[in-house]
Amino acid sequence: MNKTTLIKKNYQLIKFRKLVIVSILIGFLSAFLGVILKKTTEHYEEIFFNQATINPLFYFVFPVFGLSIIYFLREYLFKKKENKGIKEIFESTNSKSKNLPSYKIPSHFINGLLTVIFGGSTGIEVSTVVASATIGSVAQRKENVFRQYKTELICAGVAAGITALFSSPIAGILFALEVISRKVTRVFLISNLIAVSIAYGLVFLLDEKPLFAVNISTWHLKAIPYFILLAILAGINSVYLTRCVLFFKSQFSKIKVPYYKVVLGSVILSISLYVFPQLYGDGYHGIKEIFLHTNETQLTLSLALTFIGILILKPIVTSVTLASGGDGGVFAPSLFIGAFLGLLVASVINTYFNANVIPINFMIMGMAAVLSASIHAPFTAIFLVCGLTNDYTLFFPILAVSLISKYTAKMIYPFTVYTFSPSLAK
Repeated sequence: MNKTTLIKKNYQLIKFRKLVIVSILIGFLSAFLGVILKKTTEHYEEIFFNQATINPLFYFVFPVFGLSIIYFLREYLFKKKENKGIKEIFESTNSKSKNLPSYKIPSHFINGLLTVIFGGSTGIEVSTVVASATIGSVAQRKENVFRQYKTELICAGVAAGITALFSSPIAGILFALEVISRKVTRVFLISNLIAVSIAYGLVFLLDEKPLFAVNISTWHLKAIPYFILLAILAGINSVYLTRCVLFFKSQFSKIKVPYYKVVLGSVILSISLYVFPQLYGDGYHGIKEIFLHTNETQLTLSLALTFIGILILKPIVTSVTLASGGDGGVFAPSLFIGAFLGLLVASVINTYFNANVIPINFMIMGMAAVLSASIHAPFTAIFLVCGLTNDYTLFFPILAVSLISKYTAKMIYPFTVYTFSPSLAK
């Protein structure tokens, strides 16, 4: 072996070691941030939601208070710069000069937390994704040797953050691949596998329980036509969610006085929460409640109208939350819409067509189908929902509905809230 080859080999070994070390750091920091944000949000959301349940006046107080704090933080602490969600990551990965500034970590952490605990009808998932992506971006800028691996290290942060939230390392890697990177490289595999392994190790040590404790026994081939129906409806609902978000953001952007957005958004959000408390925050409390009473649910006209009202209003209040300055995205809303849609479809076909399908199966498949169609990432949706329940019994039905819903949505409207831009729509 000549001297030049030896030097080159040693350089590659040093670079590999540094990549391993930085991937471990990104994985730990991103997972730690994700777990802290998740635990803090769950704790305070439960406290504030219980207070609002006891005294409905708080449905009118919390949203304006939370959105106002976010507004003043953005004005006076975060340099008057708005959080754009996952589009910020795309802007960074598609440009050599643009980077995710380090203040995005506290900005998304604080604003995401405040949005959800004070009733904003979204979730912390996108806040976690952007904050953890920023960890990867900052790490990438610390060493010249990593400058060419910007996308891979940002994806490592994203994958670790998703792993921490949903206890699913496969979903973490697939989301980073399907939504952010869209290509597999050797460095992507090394950095992301290490990051999610560290993240999952932290989740395991903390003994994180599945978000939804459900008992799935089986599924039946005779239900396949109804699965297809659910998938098509999920695709349509996801397009409605996407169009709502884009419409309300466009309309609110025309309001010249920034604080008027907060006031208008708070009024719409407060009235909606008063009518349908299930819309409060990330909505996971609403999903847990219907999971608990699935077998007792008897379809009546009032219950059907309640479900339809929730399905119509949820995309609107999510959109208003985001358009008026709240921090979040469509992850939690998609899961929420899917669960209620699945239960409504199962209840209708059981009541009027004697289908005898299992409602809880339809709720879980609905969650995966709407999420898949909303972000155009079916494989992420499959493993994420299976991770949420820690059960893979419905893997093949979920695979089918996730693919059908995605392509149904793409046929109707080719964009997601992440990929839309006015220039592409023309």
